[in-house]
Amino acid sequence: MSAPMEKTTLSITNGDSAAAIMRAAGIHEPVLPWRDILHDGPVPGELTPDELAAVRARFLAQPPVGNYEVILQGFRERDDRVRDFRRFRRVTIWLEHDLYDQLQLLQLLDRFAEADWGETELGLICIDRFPGIEPFYGLGQLNAEQMATLAGSEQPVTEEQLTLGQQGWRAFTSETPLPLQTFMHSDLSVLPFLKAALERHLEEFPDSRNGLSRHERQILELVDFGIVRPGRLFAAHQQLEAAPYLGDWGFWNLIEGLTNVENALLRTSSGSPFVRPPDVPADDTFREQQLELTPFGRSVLNSEANWIELNPPDRWKGGVHLHPDKSIWCWDSDRRSIVEKGS
Repeated sequence: MSAPMEKTTLSITNGDSAAAIMRAAGIHEPVLPWRDILHDGPVPGELTPDELAAVRARFLAQPPVGNYEVILQGFRERDDRVRDFRRFRRVTIWLEHDLYDQLQLLQLLDRFAEADWGETELGLICIDRFPGIEPFYGLGQLNAEQMATLAGSEQPVTEEQLTLGQQGWRAFTSETPLPLQTFMHSDLSVLPFLKAALERHLEEFPDSRNGLSRHERQILELVDFGIVRPGRLFAAHQQLEAAPYLGDWGFWNLIEGLTNVENALLRTSSGSPFVRPPDVPADDTFREQQLELTPFGRSVLNSEANWIELNPPDRWKGGVHLHPDKSIWCWDSDRRSIVEKGS
């Protein structure tokens, strides 16, 4: 027997920052932050929510950042709340236009696509701008008064959006990126920010000429330009993105993967390993590091060498596991399409 309906709205948003602003804005009904960076790490398809929660928790529990059991419990509580959505009069999704949020939107629409809604209404607030804020990056820029003006502006989620969300989630979690590339040629106009976000996702596959993801290429270009300290590098990198979605934790991971490895593309001017939070506090030890290109890094940046030939990838992009024992999929920036390495 299902629980009786509550005369409240369940609001789902992209993380704790937006959730805190919503509560400060007087949105005191249940606010559920969707805490997952789906653009990073394994998101294999054909898993139940419980199975996927375990996979994601294992990836996110990288010491000393997180604890597997704590993260898994958080995912389970989140998923239980979504499974029990018919308790609420309305469910409203609050998101923005970048890749981080658009992947969360696909996951949520997939969860809701085949549900029996009963008397519950599903609404969506998804924006790429706000008056007086330029450039607009996301809901976390708003103050409580500004956030309050969005309350009640949600639009009903349509069957077409639900179907498209389900198709997009299945494509994103597929074993190869080809279904996603095919999906992007569909009419995605009912989810107007989705196509640009998914293309940005595909740009993170190794470039067919030099093996660099777009993030990696931009980092090398900025260091070559003379922006060499970590903090300034992160700020400058954000400005290169039309819709920034990468947080500092992921950014430090990228730099670490370019420096503290064999055949490194970057090195510190002191010759010491790159250190990053939370391995060290974000103090002068971290901030005063200076990065520079290695000779090999310059060759890769100039597409005279290929990064993944000497540094075979072992990482996930959605449902795609880039690994030497599997097909390596690359981004052809000239054709704006995915190709198989060597084809």
